[in-house]
Amino acid sequence: MDAIKKKMQMLKLDKENALDRAEQAEVEKKAAEDRCKEEVQLKEAKNIAEEADRKYEEVARKLVIIEGDMERSEERAEVAENKCVQLEEELKTVTNNLKSLEAQTDKYSQQEDKYEEEIKVLADKLKEAETRAEFAERSVAKLEKTIDDLEEELYAQKVKYRTVSEELDHALSDMTSV
Repeated sequence: MDAIKKKMQMLKLDKENALDRAEQAEVEKKAAEDRCKEEVQLKEAKNIAEEADRKYEEVARKLVIIEGDMERSEERAEVAENKCVQLEEELKTVTNNLKSLEAQTDKYSQQEDKYEEEIKVLADKLKEAETRAEFAERSVAKLEKTIDDLEEELYAQKVKYRTVSEELDHALSDMTSV
């Protein structure tokens, strides 16, 4: 039993040692992770510094170009002023033309209104004429039917007349032969 107890104590010691080593490994792992993070941050800081240097050089180059452009811009400003005067004169001319066109537009607008009114009157007259034409067509159709009916009746009366005439002629000839 002593052997088992000793073995148990040895196992407890091994367990405690293992736990201590695990804790130590965890601490070392965290330290390694921190070093990794620091290295990544250092790399990022270097990249940011390099990017800032590049931007600085680019801005310096642009500044030199802009200074040269400013000198040329002053020369162009004089040319632009002359063009501006010319454009103002053209603007006055265009404004006068626009006023003239507005006056013509008013005139044509009044004519358009007049024509629209005339079109409305003519459209009303057309509707009225179409209505009269439809009525006349219906009247003609009725009259044609009446004529057809009268012609049929006239023909029937003529046939009747012939029949009666023939009967009278037979009756007269029978009377004369008697």
